[in-house]
Amino acid sequence: MDDLKKGRECELLVEKLVFGGKALARVEGLVVFMDHAVPGQRVRALITRKKRQYCEARVVEVLSQSEAYTEPVCPHFGVCGGCQWQDIAYEEQLKWKRVQVADSLEHLAGAQGVEVEAAVPSDRLIHYRNKMEFTFSDRRWLTPEEIDAAGMRDAYTLTLGLHVRSWFDKVFNVEDCLLESAEAVEIVKETRDWCRGSGVPAYGIKSQRGFWRFLVIREGKRTGQTLLHLVTSDQPEHEAAVNTLTLHLVSRFPHITTVVHSVSRKKAQVAFGDQSRVVAGPGVIEERLGGLRFRISAESFFQTNPFSAEKLYDEVSRLAAFQGTETVWDLYCGTGSIALSVAPRVARVVGFEVVEQAIEDACVNARLNGIENARFISGDLKERINDARGPGSGEHHPDIVITDPPRAGMHPQVVGALLEMGPGRIIYVSCNPATLARDLAFFTERYEIGTVRPFDLFPHTPHIECVVRLDRKR
Repeated sequence: MDDLKKGRECELLVEKLVFGGKALARVEGLVVFMDHAVPGQRVRALITRKKRQYCEARVVEVLSQSEAYTEPVCPHFGVCGGCQWQDIAYEEQLKWKRVQVADSLEHLAGAQGVEVEAAVPSDRLIHYRNKMEFTFSDRRWLTPEEIDAAGMRDAYTLTLGLHVRSWFDKVFNVEDCLLESAEAVEIVKETRDWCRGSGVPAYGIKSQRGFWRFLVIREGKRTGQTLLHLVTSDQPEHEAAVNTLTLHLVSRFPHITTVVHSVSRKKAQVAFGDQSRVVAGPGVIEERLGGLRFRISAESFFQTNPFSAEKLYDEVSRLAAFQGTETVWDLYCGTGSIALSVAPRVARVVGFEVVEQAIEDACVNARLNGIENARFISGDLKERINDARGPGSGEHHPDIVITDPPRAGMHPQVVGALLEMGPGRIIYVSCNPATLARDLAFFTERYEIGTVRPFDLFPHTPHIECVVRLDRKR
């Protein structure tokens, strides 16, 4: 093992895929992690990092191919930070996603013997996303081949695309993408060409100067409506350029029904604004999900894969086993998609969400669908959940709680409040098996883990959603 150091090449048999998407092999008793390797492959790999308990390596050559391998179809595969499992057969992806949920529950939650059901496949494997964020940059990432051919001459040009895997400051021009619609890719390319000719500079991720920062495209997959969200730095002198670009894009792409412009003064690379204005259209689009209509604004959360989200919501209701008399609290409710889907099956539902715009959308969505037994509360959940359960709040004690937190999981104070309230049943919807397991570990003293069902809402990526039923112990 002393000879196993950075720069050494070794022959490895890829054993499995682990949480986060990396492949795992072993050499001389040491674990080796690699990107873009498929279980069953025998590879020649270069050690790039050596730690006491593990190594990281880069695949140099595939010596023998795995039956689980499939040819990737995206031209950006291997460079782009998304779809990193596109070279793995879909059934194999589902297998390892289930394994990762089971491993997380066993090792992080200490949940021994909990059965994790087979992952429910996505209805669509391409063009399934209804939202994509694209980043502007003042310089383009070049492949080694491009550098050899033309040097760095073409690097210093306005770029609009996606991040190179593992690099926050490197952006490549997207020429094709199988996640959103084909028209969304054409919008990206047309926006890039127009902005490049506008003379208005793109924002430099390192220099923190420039104007154009992000283009977010949201699509109503069942309504054909498209929302463009342009995020720029705070330079009022360039506002006219946004107006002109909007007119150009709306005339070119009839499905664009609204455009929103947001100004961000933050240094952080997040596609949110400090203030917004509607440049064209109503400022929102509509989507249909499970027979309901939903209004979606520029910064509201809505399930990214609406086709599979319907199956997930049906599973939430099935596991909750509503009798029609329950009070339900929906935590981290977003635009109210889960709350409104269960409202016809219960006595009342209360949704909690920190994003005020999402709460406004949720209230409108309730009116759009004629739902009168749902109300929504905005604010920091760890504070509002205590207000809502306090004396004189007027809220009914929840019989069932549905929680769908962000990737970071639930705040410990929220977990504590739920344990104190002790609802009879909790339905936990998670997009991160690690934080799901961490939170479940707090509940297992008072709750039994029942059904655990993964849902694949993100094909060709390591990400997996999961629905878990918790029943209060007697």
